[in-house]
Formats: sequence, C-alpha cells, structure tokens
Amino acid sequence: MTRTSGRESAYLRLARELRSAILQHDYPEGTRLPTEAELAETYRVSRQTVRRAFQDLVAEGMVYRIPGRGTFAAPREEQYLRQFGSIDDLMGLSIDTTLQLVTPLHRQVDLDAAGRLRLASDRVHMLEFLRLHDDVPFCLTTVYLPPAVGRLVESVPELTEVGARSRVTIIGLLDDRLGDPIAEAEQSITVGLATPQIAGHLGCEPQHPLLRIDRMYQSTTGQPVELAVSHFLPEHYSYRVRLRRNVR
Repeated sequence: MTRTSGRESAYLRLARELRSAILQHDYPEGTRLPTEAELAETYRVSRQTVRRAFQDLVAEGMVYRIPGRGTFAAPREEQYLRQFGSIDDLMGLSIDTTLQLVTPLHRQVDLDAAGRLRLASDRVHMLEFLRLHDDVPFCLTTVYLPPAVGRLVESVPELTEVGARSRVTIIGLLDDRLGDPIAEAEQSITVGLATPQIAGHLGCEPQHPLLRIDRMYQSTTGQPVELAVSHFLPEHYSYRVRLRRNVR
C-alpha cells in the first residue's frame, strides 16, 4: 500500500494554499511573502515544511527568492500557466479564470461520446464554453455528460444562459451533486487544427495548430461522469504536470 509521509502532505497543502493566494492576487507581483518562520508559526508546521513548499513554488515560477531579502511573488506572463497534479487542481481553475458559456446544456444524439461514456443509449447532455484569463480566451471546451448526470445540473443558470460568465468548473458543480464523488481523470494530449467554428471562438485563423486535451472523469465507483474535450491556444496557454514517485 502506498503511503505519503506527514511532512509531504503538509508541504503540499501549504504550497497549494500559497499558490491559490498568489493566483487570487493576495500577493501581487513583486510582493514579499511571509518569512519561513512566520508561515511555520501561522500554519503550525516546521520551517523545513515551509522550505519544501517554497521550493515547489519556485520550480513552478510562482515565486522567486532573493538571499537575505525573502521570497517574492513572480511576475505573471501573458501566457496562462497552471500546474496540475490532482483533481483538486483542476477544480481550482475557478480561482483565476472565467467560464463563458457558448452552447447551453442540452440533450443530443452523439454516438462517439455515448460510446466513450459507456452508455447503453446514444443520447448525452452536451455544452460548450470558453475559458478566459484576464478576459482573453485561451480554451474552448466541449463537455459531454451521461443523461443521469446532466439532469443534476440542468437548472444551473451558469450552464443555461448563452454568454453567461462565472467562476465555476463543471467538475466542481458535479462533485457537489453526485452521490459518488469524482475520484480520478484519464486524459490524452494530442495536436489538432482549428475548425472555422473553433477559430471564431478563440480568435485565431482556421487550421491554426491547437493543443487538444481529452479528459474522462470517473467517480469513486469507476463510472464515467464527464467527458471534456478542450482545444487550447498554445500561444496563450502552457501546460505543466508534476510527476511524483510513490514512496512505499
């Protein structure tokens, strides 16, 4: 059985909280973060735990350190960058990005999506939205839901009014409503070309190269609950994943 040490759990939690604070501009660009001693006292952890959290944030480009002066929030580039290592990180997209609904949630026939969701019928719930950072669209996502799952969010205003903007994530909405919470996601990453429709939404030329990421979310019982197909503008988006080695 895989075990995670208490120290590792503590520094990961602290890094997540500091990352969220930076993304929410609690620490604007160039602002000094609390010292290791201050954070250790505030969060009741060791200074070594704080140091490990800072090391992660430095590696991500979220902060920079000046010997003798402290740790500072790094300048944010125009390109959108998030590091993903868990389902919670994906839900955290609501911290610093905006969802803008393009196609409201509705029922339709889609053989491919129904097959990938392992449905007995060919009907799914579908919606499309743009993801924006600082009002700049960097991603168009098409979401497919099993009918039973789609009915759980049919009345959510953010998913029914064209042009509606919100800070929600689809998996965040579902996780509050599902009997069995979302536990994992399988994803594939490929390269695609912008269709005229996608190009119109993302503001690029047709046939423009895009990063395509397909994610299949599953509940704790192993049931598919959402298929999300996203097309990203590479000039506005950087994708980073942390790989960890299990400690036995």
